[in-house]
Amino acid sequence: MTGSSGDSSFDIVIIGAGPTGLFAAYYAGFRGLSMAIVDSLPEAGGQVTAMYPEKMIYDVGGFAAVKGRDLVQGLVDQVAPWKPTYLLGRKAEKLETAQDGGVTLTLDGGELVHAKSVLITAGIGEFTPRPLPAGTEWLGRGMVHFVPSLAAHAGHHVIVVGGGDSAFDWVLALHPTAASVTLVHRRAKFRAAESIVRQATALGVRIVTDAEVTQFVAGPDGALVGVEIDVKGGETLSLPANSVVAALGFTADLGPIESWGLEIDHRAISVDSTMATARDRVYAAGDVAAYPGKVKLIATGFGEAATAVNNIAVALNPDAHLFPGHSSNAE
Repeated sequence: MTGSSGDSSFDIVIIGAGPTGLFAAYYAGFRGLSMAIVDSLPEAGGQVTAMYPEKMIYDVGGFAAVKGRDLVQGLVDQVAPWKPTYLLGRKAEKLETAQDGGVTLTLDGGELVHAKSVLITAGIGEFTPRPLPAGTEWLGRGMVHFVPSLAAHAGHHVIVVGGGDSAFDWVLALHPTAASVTLVHRRAKFRAAESIVRQATALGVRIVTDAEVTQFVAGPDGALVGVEIDVKGGETLSLPANSVVAALGFTADLGPIESWGLEIDHRAISVDSTMATARDRVYAAGDVAAYPGKVKLIATGFGEAATAVNNIAVALNPDAHLFPGHSSNAE
C-alpha cells in the first residue's frame, strides 16, 4: 500500500493513516476529491495496526465486536475504489503555503507533495517505542516492538517483555500459535488489567517477575535462539527464544507539526466546528483535534473526518453543497 507522489498535486493530503484518516480518504473520494495519505508507519492503520491489531474493539457502530486488524482492513477496502495514493513509511517535515493558496508538504528525504488542503489525522502523534537496552542490535532480526502478523511468530519460542496491557495482549494473541510464550517483567506488580493477567495465568503462560532480559543469544547461523534473564536475588535463566517482543510502552509527540503555525495545547490541535485550524486550508480530526467537550473515540473521529472533508469540499469550491447527499443514493 505504498506509493510515490512524484511531486504530484492533490485536492487533499491527509497526514495520518489511522482509522480517522482512512475514513476521511473515503469521504474525500465520495466528494470527488483526489487524496494522498501520509504516515510515518509502514502500514495503514496507525496505532490500531501497530499496537493492538488482534484486540477486540467494542465501541464501533455496526459491530458488536471487531478486531483492530479487521476494522483497518474494512476501512482500506472502503476507500480502495477511490484509488488513494499511500505515502507510507514517510514523515511530514515541513508545511508551506503555495503561491496558488494551497500547500506544499515536504517529506523526509525532500519529497514534495502539493495539495489544495491538508487534513491532519495524526492521532497522538508519532510514537517511539521505549527501547530494550539488551536488544538494540537485534531490532528487526529477532526483536520487535509490535506484532503486525501473528503468523510470523508461529512455532517460535517467544519472549514478551513488559507488564502493561499491550504486553499481555501480545501474550494472549501469540499463545495459540507460538511454540511457547514467556512474559518477563522487571517488577512484581503489573500495570495491566487484572482480568487479562488472570487469562494469561489460566493458560499456563510462564511469567517471570522481578527480572530483566540481559542478553540475546545467537545460533551458528546468527539467528536468535535464546535469551538470558537476570532475576532479582542473583538467579540467571537461559530460555529458548526465536522472537522477543519488547512491549515497554512508548513516547509520543507531534514532531514537526508543532512548528506549522497551529494552536496546540497538550499535544492536540485546536479546531473550530468545521474542524478548521488556525491556519488557512489546514484542518484536523480525530484524537489530534481539540475543542471543548471533545471525547476521544474512534467513532468521534469518523464523524469529525466527515465534517472536515465536507467543509474542505466547500472551501475548495464555494458552489459545492456542504451536505454531500446520502451514500445510499450513489450508483
